[in-house]
Amino acid sequence: MRQRTFLAFLFLTLALTAFGQNRLQVMSYNVRHCAGMDFVVDYDRTAAVINRVRPDAVAIQELDSMTGRSSRHDQLGELAVRTQYHPVFAAAIDFNGGKYGVGILTRETPLSTRRIPLPGEEPRVLLVVELEDYVIACTHLDLGEEQRLASVPIIVAEARRWKKPFILAGDWNDRPGSKLLQTMKEQFTILSGDEYTFPADAPSECIDYVAVFRSCHAKTIESHVLNEPKASDHRPLAVKLKIRK
Repeated sequence: MRQRTFLAFLFLTLALTAFGQNRLQVMSYNVRHCAGMDFVVDYDRTAAVINRVRPDAVAIQELDSMTGRSSRHDQLGELAVRTQYHPVFAAAIDFNGGKYGVGILTRETPLSTRRIPLPGEEPRVLLVVELEDYVIACTHLDLGEEQRLASVPIIVAEARRWKKPFILAGDWNDRPGSKLLQTMKEQFTILSGDEYTFPADAPSECIDYVAVFRSCHAKTIESHVLNEPKASDHRPLAVKLKIRK
């Protein structure tokens, strides 16, 4: 009888533990306005990279929206049709008759979205998308270190607003061991590894990351850079993680 009671208690404990955890897969991908290393804009090719992984959310950088360069296409919309994901776009600048910025694709319908301007010689933006159990944010930080560092307190302030796990993904334009990464690690846990993501044909730099705000208990299950040398000038980064509510 005592053994049955113990086993029932153990089963209940494991069930409650599992209930309080979510497993997610997040991708970060700088798509260079869907122009590959051959400079051909190919939405089918870019979407195929995402469909190969089928993550829960994709943070995408360098997207055109209705620009002359991209023949007036809504690039995130083109990818959403081909992946059957929900698209959210945030413009960073006006460009070539349209907009240029970042986007997020999600499996589930977003509950809310926010666009927060960030500093940059070329203005930057933080896109925040709320989902049922977590928040996913996407950014593409400036090329200048001073501007990147000035973005950190703005990002941290946004992360603190949320009572849900806050995941940040994107092209940070800086390397592991840099002042930016050291500063980010004071508030965020970096979930991705140090694999090189740029340039796609012969990677020599790690500048793309997935992280989670430290108020959330998260663990990396797997982090890898996809062997995709042609679809963009960056290789996509995919991270499987476990978050505890």
